[in-house]
Amino acid sequence: MAKQKSKNPSQRPQKREAARRATVGDWIEGARLRTLPLAIVPIILGTAAAVAAVPGEFHWLRALGALAVALALQIGVNYSNDYSDGIRGTDDFRVGPPRLTGSGRVNPKVVRNVAFAFFGIAGLAGLALTIVTQQWWLIAVGVVAILAAWFYTGGKRPYGYAGLGEVFVFIFFGLVATAGTTFVQILTVPMNSWVLAVAAGLFSCAVLMVNNIRDRETDTLAGKKTLAVKLGLSGSRITFGLFALLPFIATILFGLFYPNAFFAFFALLLIGPAVVITATSKTAKDLILALKLTSIGALVWAILMGLGMWLSLYT
Repeated sequence: MAKQKSKNPSQRPQKREAARRATVGDWIEGARLRTLPLAIVPIILGTAAAVAAVPGEFHWLRALGALAVALALQIGVNYSNDYSDGIRGTDDFRVGPPRLTGSGRVNPKVVRNVAFAFFGIAGLAGLALTIVTQQWWLIAVGVVAILAAWFYTGGKRPYGYAGLGEVFVFIFFGLVATAGTTFVQILTVPMNSWVLAVAAGLFSCAVLMVNNIRDRETDTLAGKKTLAVKLGLSGSRITFGLFALLPFIATILFGLFYPNAFFAFFALLLIGPAVVITATSKTAKDLILALKLTSIGALVWAILMGLGMWLSLYT
């Protein structure tokens, strides 16, 4: 007989600490800071592409505006996921840290409203960039990005529950964020920006994949059919390895034109162990370290790639 979910909140693992009110630390944990490098990576790469295409054309205020959009959108997605997964009971048996909604520490509507607030911040920052660049079509891009962020796990038919989460992060935290950062600075998107955008998107997919491999069993119980659930353990491990390692092809390509970009290979010191841990993990908790290494490794890769391109231009 299939295991029935308890209707008594006190019997659910995530509900054990319901009596304790949420602290500032809980809200910071709810923002999932370890995912924020994924918002920073495309801004670094998009700016590097802009400077490489038009040397000396660095608009730091526009870059900061793009960073504000990306960070606010990422945090908004995280709180939105906390709310949506929490009210559905998806987080009741999660392996990672307790969530605000799932633990019962915060009224779900409060978490939802905080998510909306960050979406609003992203929208305002995007509007400022639109006004500065006079590219009014960017408003439509921003609206689509915010709607996609909400319906990832929100709404009646969240596409994140149908294995399409990787599509979302690849498009919006890869292609759109990177190419968009380049565009608002030089009003065009050269090919090097698109290549870097693909790399950023793959790293985002890698982080989401290892996260979903960790939660694969609990997501299955909750009816959340992520790509990791659909592919199975072996398939998802292989897919994670591809997501995490394919960006290094870009390192080779860019190294041919920007020799100092080869320094980005040092990121393998973080990404390599993450791939090994994921491939050999025995328990879901083993993957928490792999998640952190992948996120930090992606940021290190972007920083070294960006600096390498810049140094190659001026040395």
